[in-house]
Amino acid sequence: MIKRHEKQFDLIVWDWDGTLADSTSMIALALVKAADQVGLPTLALQKARNVIGLGLRESIQALFSNISDEQAQALAKQYTVNYYAAEQAIPLFEGALVLIVELARRGYKQAVATGKGRRGLNADLERLAIAKYFQATRTVDECFSKPHPQMLDELMDALVATPERTLMIGDSSYDLQMAQNAGVQSLAVTFGAHTSEQLLKFNPKEICNTFDELSEWLLCNA
Repeated sequence: MIKRHEKQFDLIVWDWDGTLADSTSMIALALVKAADQVGLPTLALQKARNVIGLGLRESIQALFSNISDEQAQALAKQYTVNYYAAEQAIPLFEGALVLIVELARRGYKQAVATGKGRRGLNADLERLAIAKYFQATRTVDECFSKPHPQMLDELMDALVATPERTLMIGDSSYDLQMAQNAGVQSLAVTFGAHTSEQLLKFNPKEICNTFDELSEWLLCNA
C-alpha cells in the first residue's frame, strides 16, 4: 500500500523521449539510418543513443563535428523524414498514462521540457490525448537546447513554481545537468538513453530502473 505524505514538490517536469515515450531506440535508429543515407561514416547505435536529449542541431554537431553545413542540413532533413515515418508507432511506457493522471488528481502541476521540436511534441500529445495533463511545455524550437536551464526557468516562471519545489525527471545526462543549472532537483531513469553511470554524475535524488519503480517513488515521495 502506498502511503500518502506531505508534498515535496509543486511542479513535476517531464522529459519526453525515453522518459514518458518509449522512443529511444527509434530515434537512434533514425539517426544511424540517416547518416548512411547521406553518405556519412557509419554511426554506431550507442553513439546515437548518447546524444538523445539534445536538440537535433546540437546532436549532429556532437556526432559529426567536422562535416560541412550542407552535409549537416542533409543529415537533419533525412533524419526528420525517418523520424516522422515512424513516430505514429511510438507508445508511452506502460504505466505512464496512469501515473500522469494520478499525479494530476493529487494536484501536482506537470510540464514537459524536451529536446524535440514543437511540431513533434504537439503531434504526440494530440495522438495520445494527454495534452490536458500538462499545464505548460517547452521544446528546443523556442528555447536553448539542454543542458541550458532556459526551459526549466521559463516553465517555473509560467507555472509560478520555485526551484526548490520543482522536480525534473529525465533519462539523459542533459536532463539532469539542465536541472542542476536551474537549481532544480532531479529524478533519473535508466530505461531510456543513458546508463546509471552517466546519470549518477549529476546527483539525482533517485535512479529508477523501471517505470514501476518511478511510479512508486513519485507516489510515495514527491
